[in-house]
Amino acid sequence: MSGLSVSFQHSPQPQPTVAAAPAQVPVVQAPAAARPQPARPGPVTVPVPAAEIFAVANEYIEANRLDAADRMISHVLAALPTQPEALHTKGLILFRRNRVAEAAELMERSLAAGGFGKATHFRNISEVYRLLTRLDEALIAARRAVTLDPADPLGPFNLAMVLYDRMEIDACIAAARHSLDLRNLPQSHMKLGQAMLLRGELAQGWEHYEWRYQIPGAAPLMPKSEQPQWDGRELGPGQKLLLVGDQGFGDVVMFSRYIPWARARCQDMTVACSSEMEPTLRRMFPGVTLVTRWDLIGPFAYYCPFSGLPRLHGTRLENIPAATSYLQAESGRSALWRDRLAARVAPGQRRVAIAWAGRPTHNNDINRTITLDTLAPLFELEGVTFISVQKGPATAQIAGYKGRAPLLNLDAEITDFEDTIAILDNVDLVVSVDTSVVHFAGAMGRKVWAMIPYAPDWRWLMGREDSPWYTSLRLFRHLAPRRWDLLVPKVAEALKDFISR
Repeated sequence: MSGLSVSFQHSPQPQPTVAAAPAQVPVVQAPAAARPQPARPGPVTVPVPAAEIFAVANEYIEANRLDAADRMISHVLAALPTQPEALHTKGLILFRRNRVAEAAELMERSLAAGGFGKATHFRNISEVYRLLTRLDEALIAARRAVTLDPADPLGPFNLAMVLYDRMEIDACIAAARHSLDLRNLPQSHMKLGQAMLLRGELAQGWEHYEWRYQIPGAAPLMPKSEQPQWDGRELGPGQKLLLVGDQGFGDVVMFSRYIPWARARCQDMTVACSSEMEPTLRRMFPGVTLVTRWDLIGPFAYYCPFSGLPRLHGTRLENIPAATSYLQAESGRSALWRDRLAARVAPGQRRVAIAWAGRPTHNNDINRTITLDTLAPLFELEGVTFISVQKGPATAQIAGYKGRAPLLNLDAEITDFEDTIAILDNVDLVVSVDTSVVHFAGAMGRKVWAMIPYAPDWRWLMGREDSPWYTSLRLFRHLAPRRWDLLVPKVAEALKDFISR
């Protein structure tokens, strides 16, 4: 849930009046043929205060009624194509539709047309620039927003977001604290927690990270319950603990290492998880009750998300549990894939599993997903067969593969994560972007190389190639944001050395 908050919230400020019609906006007229011909009345206008138009449009945007908001603002722009607030609001609509570059263009036009006095305009465009990796411009806009409205806590929060992406972590922490001084925003706690965890300050980091499910708009952890969140105490007979496998698949794998610790404090435990993770967790923890539907949970005394367990455990860098190997492949499935790969990979070839795309709905997917072609320097090496464990739409890219090295597409044969785990059990190395495959391989103790974003997820810490979470993991870090052209050749050179050993 890192970086969840996109602070496109319209701060309560006086709304501008449409410049060419101080108290009203013209209404688009029906074609002449559609009107009664005998009467032929003159043009009709209905006075609508501009402030109300923009207020309603923004209510539509917040309610995700983007078509309705778009129709309303399009009427304004048809009559007044350079109206600053209308241009900016249209940019918000495009942003919500994930047309970020177009949103930036509209917001820039708004500023050029005279919308340069509103802090919200600069605050919003700073977030757009951030997502476009225009980080210098994002920083300027964010600082301008703070200057224009020093009392707005979302200003320094957006500034903290930009500073994190620039890897100016000390300044990010200062900006997040500034935001919290103004108001106790959950998203500012979350960003502060991420920055402190990234810096290795786990004790304080976990406390701020705990605010993640209070962020406005965040998907709820679970259906509403009157039962309290577990505080780590030992529970007696009849006090059932519900653990929730929250966040992504990789998070579930990473935090599942805490299940034995929690189980030692509560023998009556139920784990709620996705259907995709259920077979693996059931095999890992055969004595634990697992459910994949909320209506099957039944009464419980306390609950806790998987991602809340490190805080309760008191995890520090020096006491992370199960950093070596706590996940094994199912023996029968592993043997099946051993035979399959032996029949398709030439003897003497190194087997390297690859994954290049994460979950599209991940909030930081733009910084971690690449195309298969981006890995081209790897595919020119000899003595290696690449084995794709990629799933989802990105597998279609394999049809255009032109590399020298053989590439096996196993998409149609991988039915679940148990297949993925069994394949990883039969390769020499895993090379992947920052996605769940890294966590599966790391939890297995398999040799894995992860290409992580310039501003990485908090768990990968700063300035190190290894990870205290997985001892078999090697991290490859960007020199600049999204400069895969600089990073992939480094991985290719390391892989060349690995093959020659």
